[in-house]
Amino acid sequence: MDAEPSLADISYYIWDTKYRFRDVGQAGDAGLDDTWRRVARALASVERTAQADWQQRFYDALKDFRFLPGGRIQAGAGTGHRVTLFNCFVMGTIEDSMEGIFDALKEAALTMQQGGGVGFDFSTLRPAGEAAKSVGTVASGPLSFMRIWDSMCATILSTGARRGAMMATLRCDHPDIEAFVEAKHDASQLRHFNLSVLVSDAFMDAVHGNQDWPLVFPLGEDESRDGEICQRVWSGSPELHPCRVVRRVSARVLWDKIMHATYDYAEPGVIFIDRINRLNNLWYCEHVSATNPCGEIPLPPYGACDLGSINLTSFVRGTPFTPQATLDMQAIRKVTAVAVRMLDNVYDLSRFPLPQQAETARRSRRLGLGITGLGDALAMLDVRYGSEASFAVAENAMREICHSAYRTSVALAREKGVFPDFDAARYGQGQFIQSLPEDIQSDIQQFGIRNSHLISIAPTGTISLLANNVSSGLEPIYEYHYLRRLRMLSGGFDEYPVADYAYRLFRASHGEQAPLPEAFVRAGEIVPEAHLKMQAALQPYVDNAISKTVNVPVDVDFKVFSSLYESAFEMGLKGCTTFRPNPVTGQILLAAGAETTGKPCCAVDPQ
Repeated sequence: MDAEPSLADISYYIWDTKYRFRDVGQAGDAGLDDTWRRVARALASVERTAQADWQQRFYDALKDFRFLPGGRIQAGAGTGHRVTLFNCFVMGTIEDSMEGIFDALKEAALTMQQGGGVGFDFSTLRPAGEAAKSVGTVASGPLSFMRIWDSMCATILSTGARRGAMMATLRCDHPDIEAFVEAKHDASQLRHFNLSVLVSDAFMDAVHGNQDWPLVFPLGEDESRDGEICQRVWSGSPELHPCRVVRRVSARVLWDKIMHATYDYAEPGVIFIDRINRLNNLWYCEHVSATNPCGEIPLPPYGACDLGSINLTSFVRGTPFTPQATLDMQAIRKVTAVAVRMLDNVYDLSRFPLPQQAETARRSRRLGLGITGLGDALAMLDVRYGSEASFAVAENAMREICHSAYRTSVALAREKGVFPDFDAARYGQGQFIQSLPEDIQSDIQQFGIRNSHLISIAPTGTISLLANNVSSGLEPIYEYHYLRRLRMLSGGFDEYPVADYAYRLFRASHGEQAPLPEAFVRAGEIVPEAHLKMQAALQPYVDNAISKTVNVPVDVDFKVFSSLYESAFEMGLKGCTTFRPNPVTGQILLAAGAETTGKPCCAVDPQ
């Protein structure tokens, strides 16, 4: 019997309230080790042969937080509860009719009730003030219906379900885009939504060229072709649609409104949607216009993905905090192979809230394997986050994970079969696939591949807290110690004192008075450009997307701040979000103690 891991108070609380199995109020998991064994046993149960062997391999990957599956897997696998094991969903295309809108609302409620975070594209809803001729009324616009979704999410939350998380997207050429951009200036509005603008390449060209930008909406079949008409690829379909030009605005002025909004209240983010579709491995059979709540999984209508993260701090070898410390790449490759198999098995074990989700998800068998603990691992390796050396370390680790994941998925295809939408010729033409090593491309052509996508980097806020508060995702260390606000089962909040994993480890070995090595750096001490460079260093090895928050100080000059999203576009990123402390957005992390000088941030955690 392996020793029960030692947990910090907040880590025990996370495990006890979010991931511990209880049956009719009775604890089914006596300790965290029981949770690991339950999850390993459940995921191995779908193996055709050698179930006991795979159960042990799965347990070894979970043990000591080497691999952290998404929260729904930890909470639901092996419990017998009628829940989904998937964290991330994008809902179906919202039909522009009252019946279609409320059907979509119902589907969202059922999905969130089972613990899924959801994304929606509201671009298909006609703009406010436009005549809905079929019923003789005037449309109220996407924002009015988003408020209904927001209320639904609050109601689901009040039932004691997992905290609701939603993403709303709107196209940059939708006539209501300005209202969407400014929607969260009121701290009481749309608090259960993250907002992101779908930014097209054409819009960025218009911004750079200081051109006018048409705001448009697709024409219905029976609508008049009078007035100015243009052709657009619109949400829900890759085909060109005739659209009526409602009005024109300055592209630069609209861009500045986006930047002022995110400067003042941290939203909206931007999603470079043409780049996402261009780089999509399934470019030949799906069209994406929305993401999961934190943006790391772009998905088609009714798409889903299961997430998991490799904890890099578990693979630091040698003496931590010295130049002699190294990352064990062989061990990382080994755990990657096991993690891919575990996540693939989720498809054969999990329920889905809706039959459309089961059908769509199983046709691609998308995975979202990523990393967590990068900031702490860099400190343990005596490498300062934001330095050129840090980008190289992170890039090398991500490359090994990506290539190991693809090789494993090819091996799984030989053993269990390819994903149903696999088309060897067209899949091999994908831009991301063509960036892989020649041997992987050749093997995909010869043997196929089990999963359409494999890599994503999520925020991992809650599962990183479970792992004794390693730094989350690819983020730097937030603070050395701080107060963390957590929602209680009663619906209120409580605050827990939290110490960063690497900081606590250093103090335990060097004492409270030892000066911190230069490799220790906090989010608020890193220049914004370095945040983007870290994301850019990893992007070539991520076939889904990356959730990254660029934390900036409250006193950053707007001219400096306003260049960040354009820099993200020029660096080839798929999206960008920022956080500058402001009076509108609430806080989850509160600085505490004399050493704490960094700036707080707000996060929405999908795991």
